Amino acid sequence: MSTAFQKALATVAQQQHAKYHLYRENQPPLDRQIARYWTDLGFEFESVRVAWSAVFVSWCVREAGASAQQFRFAEAHSRFVHWAIANAASGTGAFQGHDVADYAPKLGDILHNNRSGHSYDFAFAAANDRYESHSAIVFEVGSDNKGRYLRTIGGNESDSVGLKEVRLSPAGKVLNPNGLYISIIETLL
Repeated sequence: MSTAFQKALATVAQQQHAKYHLYRENQPPLDRQIARYWTDLGFEFESVRVAWSAVFVSWCVREAGASAQQFRFAEAHSRFVHWAIANAASGTGAFQGHDVADYAPKLGDILHNNRSGHSYDFAFAAANDRYESHSAIVFEVGSDNKGRYLRTIGGNESDSVGLKEVRLSPAGKVLNPNGLYISIIETLL
């Protein structure tokens, strides 16, 4: 059963997708919204050319009601992922990072993956807080005639707010044959 916060986070992401997915980052009104993602979090906005996907996730988490004490709002995914993995290791915090091979994601979780041809794994993410990566918010977990799946919404996906589908095993874990996925941040709020 999903919590009110998990539902709120999924809803915030869905609302952003519905409103902006037809626009590219350099087009109004998305360009103005990207500036708002940055400034609402207290970050300096330079340009839509600066990667904004981690800021999008952070903004959605904040809009859903999490505080800076509950989530590490950051300009890079690796920062909040590393922090969430440390939370899980110590058994503390409202957001805990898990190895993608060991955890079945649910609504409101954050799926973290490699980008630009990198092949970082969970151990690397646990030991480092500065590396290129991406993440997106899980807004749906279900099944269809091909089996189980989850769907995510993320920022700066093809220069817009994008939606992706990821296939799951019968046990609900992310299928990861090429090592694309690194971790999942479990949302405990």
